[in-house]
Amino acid sequence: MTLDPAFRTALDAELPALIELYEHFHRHPELSMQEHRTAETIEERLRGYGLEPFRCGGTGVVAVIENGDGPVVAFRADTDGLPIEEQTGLPYSSEATGTLPDGTSTPVMHGCGHDTHITSALGAAKLLTEHRDRWNGTAIMIFQPGEETSAGAAAMLDDGFWDRVPRPEAIYGQHVWPGVAGTVNITPGTAMAMADSLEVIVHGQQAHGSQPENSIDPIVLGAYMITRLQTVVSREISGRDTAVLTIGVFQGGLKENIIPASARFTINIRTYDEAVREKVLAAVDRIIRAEAQASGAPDPEIRPMYDFPQVVNDADLTESLIGALGDELGADAVNVTLPVTGSEDFGRFGDAIGVPYVFWFFGGYSQAKVDDPESVLSNHSPFFGPDEVGTTLGTGVRAALTALLGHLGAR
Repeated sequence: MTLDPAFRTALDAELPALIELYEHFHRHPELSMQEHRTAETIEERLRGYGLEPFRCGGTGVVAVIENGDGPVVAFRADTDGLPIEEQTGLPYSSEATGTLPDGTSTPVMHGCGHDTHITSALGAAKLLTEHRDRWNGTAIMIFQPGEETSAGAAAMLDDGFWDRVPRPEAIYGQHVWPGVAGTVNITPGTAMAMADSLEVIVHGQQAHGSQPENSIDPIVLGAYMITRLQTVVSREISGRDTAVLTIGVFQGGLKENIIPASARFTINIRTYDEAVREKVLAAVDRIIRAEAQASGAPDPEIRPMYDFPQVVNDADLTESLIGALGDELGADAVNVTLPVTGSEDFGRFGDAIGVPYVFWFFGGYSQAKVDDPESVLSNHSPFFGPDEVGTTLGTGVRAALTALLGHLGAR
């Protein structure tokens, strides 16, 4: 399937405006579930297209594009930024700040490319509204907050999302990544891992740094816990299985000559299999509590922060979309890939009502940038910023329209 030439012509004309809009979103990122200005801009654009958006889940925005009888299909884009200080050097770099849940002020940037997701979805929505004579049915455009904390999809579902829109026959979503602009990566079946994030509070006994014998040092204890946790994947999980365990935060103490009363660290776990997940979580709990007992320390606190479901692409929808994207973008531009250990809450929408879905990745960089060994291109990096913005957004819009119109069809 290839797009009707009317869509391609309209996209070429719209691209400069989309690039400008992308730069606006990049300059003004907001933290998860705090996307107030972002939501207002999305609503303003959608109203300008003649649509009537509504809020769902706080800062979530939804637009239902109705165009007569026919199939119903949904498309989701996420909208939140990250607590990262941008270092891209781009002329439209973020200088935004935000407030974390603990009250801490932090720089904020779109270090995961959600600005491209918003812009691509808005571009697709505009072209659909302008060319109603080319399709029939209903397209549901979902602008979801809070993906980075796994709070957004759940918040929209808790706010009665599926009671407020028609039930679709399929749901689609996409994510920019550090691949070559103009290409997409898509995975049949299991596409993304489950994730669990935990906060650990290590309790000790405070003392002067000159009198360690009067302390139970939570920093030393935490260091032993973290070191031992590195053996969970290497020594408790079979080489045939996949698990990733990362310590992302370690905090303890305020002064070099004071042994503190407590320390804190966080754990992020990625798995594909529920049995492996349960084994890793049990091992983490066992090791943390045993190390505390070995040090004569009070029982530590292990607090779940949030979790992500597995993303499992529907086999039939994926096969059909691979062919359609190959027709539209070129067969060489579509790569069928293995699962990634990243995680997404996108799957919650389909899982909640038993509707199949597909999620894919599209590239954001020039071939030269991808081939440069000194480039730092990974998502969640302060250097993340596509250098082929026009091609990236064009591919995002074309891929979104290809998926949607594969259901909505032609008049």
